[in-house]
Amino acid sequence: MLRTGELGEGDRERWRELRAAAGTPRNPFMEPEFTEAVGRVRPRARVAVIHDGPEPAGFLPYERGPLGQGRAIGLGVSDSQGAVLRPGLALRAGELLRACSLSSYAFDNLGAEQEVFVPYAAEEHATYVIDVEKGYETYESVLRARSPKFLKTTLAKERRMGRQVGGLRFVFDERDPAALRTLMEWKSAQYRRTGRRDRFAQEWITRLVARLAATRTPQCAGTLSVLYAADRPVAAHFGLRSASVLACWFPAYDPEFAKYSPGLVLHLRMARAAAGQGIGLLDLGRGAAEYKDALKTGELPVYEGAATRWGAGAALHRLSREPARRAHSFVRSRPRLASLAARTLKGAARLRRS
Repeated sequence: MLRTGELGEGDRERWRELRAAAGTPRNPFMEPEFTEAVGRVRPRARVAVIHDGPEPAGFLPYERGPLGQGRAIGLGVSDSQGAVLRPGLALRAGELLRACSLSSYAFDNLGAEQEVFVPYAAEEHATYVIDVEKGYETYESVLRARSPKFLKTTLAKERRMGRQVGGLRFVFDERDPAALRTLMEWKSAQYRRTGRRDRFAQEWITRLVARLAATRTPQCAGTLSVLYAADRPVAAHFGLRSASVLACWFPAYDPEFAKYSPGLVLHLRMARAAAGQGIGLLDLGRGAAEYKDALKTGELPVYEGAATRWGAGAALHRLSREPARRAHSFVRSRPRLASLAARTLKGAARLRRS
């Protein structure tokens, strides 16, 4: 078990080799750079290095609680989680937890390829994806066939925004720190407006985003995309990209321009730019949303739950997390109840602002 900063260059290179050998999309949340960035802002972050022979056969990044409760690295903000293992490596979750002195390992965005932990999943969710492997024009033709009214309306709003607000300009990889601060302000306001917990009110998340914004490696690069109208930012997104995947993370827009659907325009431009750079997949993340339904070409399964072994720490995990998880699951599975909950959150947010 190592602190994230104790990984040597040989370990990081071996990690990348195992990721390449896995044959799954190279989601940047599963790269060593993301783990090391979390370790800079989360002191309990660790990496288990698994040996089977002379060189490492796998890595498990995690965070360790005071009683040995483990959680996926960056749980709550990471959109892809699990262990990085040599293909075919026989490993049992209980053995791994015992070796790490963990009583549990919680996850909420576990990939379907994570055979060690999938048997412990309590729920399956969908993560929404945009496939641009065959180019943006092919993706646009899919949208035209599936929902021609959506694409036609969005493109018309884009043209109208250009005429009425000012010339449009899109930057796929914006380096201006002021643009990132603007995005975070928009996102915080959106969280408050909808009654959600403001993630950027948590210092560690703000610091993590700042670190990742400065990260520039082939398989994990912070990417800020901005749509400007008359040189004024109207929509922005910050995410991570590898050579083949753009992991969409924090999108937001200026509510003043909501009638033009700038967020949808931004995502279409992101898809075009990503395809132009050889990226084949945009991962919109789990969680239902109208804009995801409109933009997606498919869905992939991800899992939520926890692997546990007997002990006080596992019991504490079940007592502290399971009731809330089951309550959330109950609400999500009932559309009318979910809609009522969303309206209640927004109403409470309005009362707080007043």
